[in-house]
Amino acid sequence: MVYPAAVTPSPLFVRSPLLLTRIRCGLLGALSMVLASCGSSANQAGFEALGVGGGAGDPTSVGAGGGSAGGSGAATGGSAAGGGGAAAALGAPYPIVLAHGFFGFDTFAGVDFVQYYFQVKDDLAAHGEPLVFTPAVDPFNSSAFRGQQLYQHILTILQQTGHAKVNIIGHSQGGLDARVVAHDHPEVVASVITLQTPHQGSPIADIALKAVDSPHLQGVVDFLLQAVGAPLYDQVGDTTSLAKPLYDFSSEGIAVFNANYPDSAGVYYASVAGRSDWHLGGSTCQVSNAPGFIKAYNTNLDPIDPLFDLSEQLLDGGLTDPYPNDGMVRAKDAIWGEFLGCVPADHMDMVGQLLGDHPGFGNPWNYLQFYRDLVKLLRDKGY
Repeated sequence: MVYPAAVTPSPLFVRSPLLLTRIRCGLLGALSMVLASCGSSANQAGFEALGVGGGAGDPTSVGAGGGSAGGSGAATGGSAAGGGGAAAALGAPYPIVLAHGFFGFDTFAGVDFVQYYFQVKDDLAAHGEPLVFTPAVDPFNSSAFRGQQLYQHILTILQQTGHAKVNIIGHSQGGLDARVVAHDHPEVVASVITLQTPHQGSPIADIALKAVDSPHLQGVVDFLLQAVGAPLYDQVGDTTSLAKPLYDFSSEGIAVFNANYPDSAGVYYASVAGRSDWHLGGSTCQVSNAPGFIKAYNTNLDPIDPLFDLSEQLLDGGLTDPYPNDGMVRAKDAIWGEFLGCVPADHMDMVGQLLGDHPGFGNPWNYLQFYRDLVKLLRDKGY
């Protein structure tokens, strides 16, 4: 079995580790000019960690055991349907699909090594999980739209690997996308694990929507996204829209979403929340049957990333009524299916951003080990 080489950052990024942040902030700055009525810091806090694994022209970022995305061959370790006829679909262990969140992408400005789930795919491959995929969908769109894009990628993955189903791990909006696929096409989904997903919405979205409540202003914002984002994102198109995902995350929108996309029988659902800003999580995060790899960090604290300073304060509820959160999503709003507990990680720490940096002073939590343990949990459950 051949595993992919570890990702090696280009010398430019080694010499200038803040360059990616400046690129991101340049794009966010253009948007914040339009969303100024919401407050520039809050607007910037509403955008997620950057990057999605995979190279240019590689829509599914095939794992170490896979062939090239879109190719005709099945992945190594899977059975190809060819030759004398269709082969029976393979069962568990199923391939892992990592679904990215809002603002996620396949390649950013041609920088291939920057991945949303930073080096997670390669690390899992090095630990015996070669069939890990990181498909990219529209970075700014509704989950109904993104979910159908994700489903098309999954069909390609199943064709390549010969498996009957996949396990989907979705971060933030990626968890809602995963629920769309599991609801509409449960026959191809074994499990859905969501990480820091706003299953009950986010107050940040309600605030942002008020800033773009004019249809004319929404059109201007969407035009900026399409014009500025097209050279930077592979998946940006004429349907790309900021208002659509914000509506999904809003109090009204998430109620509609949850009514339209209930769980499917036969699919295992689980969730993990994040807590930051030196918060232990209180009763929300006290899960008696939490797996050991989450319970082990129950007493560890995480400092909030400066990017989330303002949004964390909006979510916190103040000194008298604090809500544990990751800077973007409250822990209580991230619960869906079997709640596995909270980890000491803000919204970017969960996916190793920026560029695999440490989660913060005094916090021993390791995101790569977390994904190894999460996949092992799925394997132990028979998925």
